[in-house]
Amino acid sequence: MSNKLKEWTNRFTLFWKERTKKQKWMAVSGLILFIAAVGAVVFFTTRTEFVPLYSNLTPQEAGQIKATLDQRGVKSQVTNNGTTIEVPKEQADSLKVELAAEGIPNSGVIDYSFFGKNASFGMTDNEFNMVKLKAMQNELANLIKSIDGVEDAKVMINLPQPSVFVSDDKGEASASIVLKTKPGYRFSDQQIKALYHLVAKSVPNLPTDNIVIMNQFFEYFDLKNDEKFSTGTTFAAQQEIKKQIERDIQRQVQQMLGTMMGQDKVVVSVTADVDFTQEKREEDLVAPVDEKNNEGIAVSVQRIKETYSGNGARPGGTAGTGQNEVPSYQAGTGETNGDYERTEETINNEVNKIKKHIVESPYKIRDLGIQVMVEPPDPKNPNSLPLQTINDIQKILGTVVRTSIDKGYGQTLTDQDINNRVVVSVQKFNGKPTFTEPKQTIPMWVYIAGGAALVLLIVLAVLLWRQRREEEEEEEEMFEQPVVQQIPDIHEEHETEATMRRKQLERLAKEKPDEFAKLLRAWLSEE
Repeated sequence: MSNKLKEWTNRFTLFWKERTKKQKWMAVSGLILFIAAVGAVVFFTTRTEFVPLYSNLTPQEAGQIKATLDQRGVKSQVTNNGTTIEVPKEQADSLKVELAAEGIPNSGVIDYSFFGKNASFGMTDNEFNMVKLKAMQNELANLIKSIDGVEDAKVMINLPQPSVFVSDDKGEASASIVLKTKPGYRFSDQQIKALYHLVAKSVPNLPTDNIVIMNQFFEYFDLKNDEKFSTGTTFAAQQEIKKQIERDIQRQVQQMLGTMMGQDKVVVSVTADVDFTQEKREEDLVAPVDEKNNEGIAVSVQRIKETYSGNGARPGGTAGTGQNEVPSYQAGTGETNGDYERTEETINNEVNKIKKHIVESPYKIRDLGIQVMVEPPDPKNPNSLPLQTINDIQKILGTVVRTSIDKGYGQTLTDQDINNRVVVSVQKFNGKPTFTEPKQTIPMWVYIAGGAALVLLIVLAVLLWRQRREEEEEEEEMFEQPVVQQIPDIHEEHETEATMRRKQLERLAKEKPDEFAKLLRAWLSEE
């Protein structure tokens, strides 16, 4: 191996020395150009081209989007002081749709500034704005077409005209979108929400209220209002709850009476009045500890008692005399005899102080009505239903009404009030639906299996018939073969009785000559 390497090295050295200086420079230059070309091709083919995905982001959202892209394993870079996210160009469109479905970003808009990089010099502002608007519409249409269920999309965007005055309102943009959807495809609420979010974030200052989306059949895709306190949403939710309450009571009564009378003999209708008021209140209550005696606990007690009994001057001194004598006032004379008593009692009682934060839930049944129609056993005779059965139904329905109405509204309900809320009608059901028993249709797979089995039987029968036919033909060929008759030789004489005797005598003369001699003697003696 080393000898060959040395031999090749010597050959290359001899070849290189035989070249002229010009040839050497051309070879070195060609090698350098080849290496540079290969390096450039490798660099440009492996280089990742980044384009802006979102711009005008807050630092918090930039960090959120960066973390989301890192979790997905997507290369990204942050530019423009942390307000722009750039991603590889081939992944930009799909990322815009996927992140829009997740509600990202909350602020900022999708950046289309790279469309104007190839604008020629000398282009006016109006021309540039038209090019940018057209590019924005085309790019947004391409994004929408990448969504599942959309075959094509047309986008029309109307941007507000800029004002020369700073104080003027900037105005809002609007967008109209026409989708060509796949036949029979239905968009979910999440997909419609993602579509609205994508369009709103694609155009600056574009609220969702200014977006109109429809398909080729003039069917509008409306964005459902997710606000909890919206009037329309609240009304729809309340009506749904009311229907659910009525439906539950109706099913309960229908099942109970249907078991008693028969499911096709009873029709139940329920109407309910539901209170959707939700009350929040705070109560500060003071209650005695001893509720029986309406007394609290004595924390401290102070009692003062004074008594006096005896003879002496009147209380307060002698009237009409003294330093403070009142002129013309009749003065008292003599001493008095009496008693004096003073009692004072101070008690500090401790009571229960109760502070309640009460939140009363809505959905209280203020009123309830139940209407029941019963078909008698003999539809032509309403009296065939016993009165006792009607009374039992009345009691059952009255119990349902009494227990369903909220106690705050039904405390004063009398038996007459309950009866007024219950109606039991006994009559024939003229509009009673008739159900025809479905025909026993044979499934398609049975026909397929039967057809396959029939074809298989036919093929087997044909094969057996062909096999038997071949066997019969072979037998016929065997019987129809001509019988080869043995033609006697011309020189062969016919075997007669005389020839047979002669042959026997010849054989006897050869094998047993003595006996043959005795036989000849006997024939001669007879003659």
